[in-house]
Amino acid sequence: MPELVHCLAIENFLAYAPSLRKQTPELAATIHALNSTGPLVKNDSLKFDQNTHFEFGKNWAEYSKNIDDTEINDARHELARLLASGSLEGKTFFDIGCGSGIHSLSALLMGATSVRAIDLDPDSVSTTRSVLETRWDGDNYQVEQMNIFDTNANLFPTFDIVYSWGVLHHTGDMWGAIKKAASFVSPGGILAIAIYRKTPLCGFWKKEKWLFTNGGPIVRGILTATYIAIKILRDIVRLKNPMKKILHYREGTRGMHWKFDVVDWLGGYPYESASLDEIRGFLEPSGFRLT
Repeated sequence: MPELVHCLAIENFLAYAPSLRKQTPELAATIHALNSTGPLVKNDSLKFDQNTHFEFGKNWAEYSKNIDDTEINDARHELARLLASGSLEGKTFFDIGCGSGIHSLSALLMGATSVRAIDLDPDSVSTTRSVLETRWDGDNYQVEQMNIFDTNANLFPTFDIVYSWGVLHHTGDMWGAIKKAASFVSPGGILAIAIYRKTPLCGFWKKEKWLFTNGGPIVRGILTATYIAIKILRDIVRLKNPMKKILHYREGTRGMHWKFDVVDWLGGYPYESASLDEIRGFLEPSGFRLT
């Protein structure tokens, strides 16, 4: 069985980057079993209606204004660390939920033969195109506005690397989205995803994120100020310097800035999570193995 490339735990994420053998009938059985254990089949409005989602694209557009060589190098370093390789020479790369485009750019800079990027949010698509047009001279990339649930084998080939970092749990049907992403990985390829780790507070955060997404500026301001105050107070109680953490936040966070991650976290609706065992049970029967 192929080896998985890497596994990281980063704050509330599970990063799961396996190599893949072609799907087997066991995958369908696993999906059926998971769907029968809880409310995993989601309302289609969450899956297909962008108005039910937090506007991640606006946040990414603001973040992209800060992208410089340091940001790009940080993002490239983190991608290389995740994939356990500093080179993507000869590899095809599929970026699901491309956001700011910085990871598609990183893949190109690491030598990817071609990059295909999709996102549901039109602001993310335009931002990704702008970043790539500004920072990359080649034409070996394609950026499209598309919902992961509208993808199929007729529209997309398989890829050596399918990358979806902190995206699939925001789709309204996380397990369906993971299944879709996995279906585009070439035999022997890599699926690199990050999924929120399931905790006892997930129910609370789901309600908070719905409130933030559907609230106006006053509601969002109150929630943001409260969250930041609690984060800073917690660091002080732990005898840590909160300003040091904020100023050096992007180190080890894929080039992200603290303030943009705060908004991303508070507004991340739809919201789902999973345990490592659940992800293993979902993917390993189809040839994935976590190492």
